[in-house]
Amino acid sequence: MADYKILSRETLARNLEAVIQRIEAARIKVDEHHIVKMVVVSKYTAIENIATLYDLGQRAFGENQVQQLEERVHALEDLPLEWHMIGRLQKNKINKLIDLDPFLLQSLDSLDLAEALDKRLEAKEKRMECLLQINSAREESKAGVAPEAAVDVYREIKERFSRIDLRGVMTIGAHTDDKATVRKSFETTRRIFDELQSEGAEICSMGMSGDFELAIECGSNMVRIGSALFAE
Repeated sequence: MADYKILSRETLARNLEAVIQRIEAARIKVDEHHIVKMVVVSKYTAIENIATLYDLGQRAFGENQVQQLEERVHALEDLPLEWHMIGRLQKNKINKLIDLDPFLLQSLDSLDLAEALDKRLEAKEKRMECLLQINSAREESKAGVAPEAAVDVYREIKERFSRIDLRGVMTIGAHTDDKATVRKSFETTRRIFDELQSEGAEICSMGMSGDFELAIECGSNMVRIGSALFAE
């Protein structure tokens, strides 16, 4: 594992409080009853920093790679952490992910992956809660289903794959400094989420350190925050 810097409790407490205040301000602008959950993206930080954030009250953490998730789940197994898999899942890592029993797979990005996952879940007599990843920015570098196909894909996964419990949708905002383009990608996903609420969708995971306030403004109720928490 990479040699990540251990930050002081004071630094992490200050950063956590600053991010929470920003989330609160953005949330209240939408509606004082709008609840937003933060998942800390811990891929670029030391295990000790995760433990400190837990001690400061944070419970949900996300990893981009199954191997790193495995290392951290085992290293911190004494803490009741809520682990999210948020990166692209390769089929050859499905069995390992199932064994790690994450709280949520946020990056279910195709029918093909859903089929492979469902088969392995059935073989292991397990279930998994997932979000459908939508490529709302239509960027070739990003995984996810096309926006116009998302509702149909969501419904098909629900109908065909009994071991997968879909809880909502996830997207990564457009990779650009143009705020209007980023907003459009979030609004596209929000419209899909709204349509899928009748199918039981509860989670709209949008927004990272650079754009989470805009994402919340567009209706996100789950944000994935990394670098904003780990700056010195």
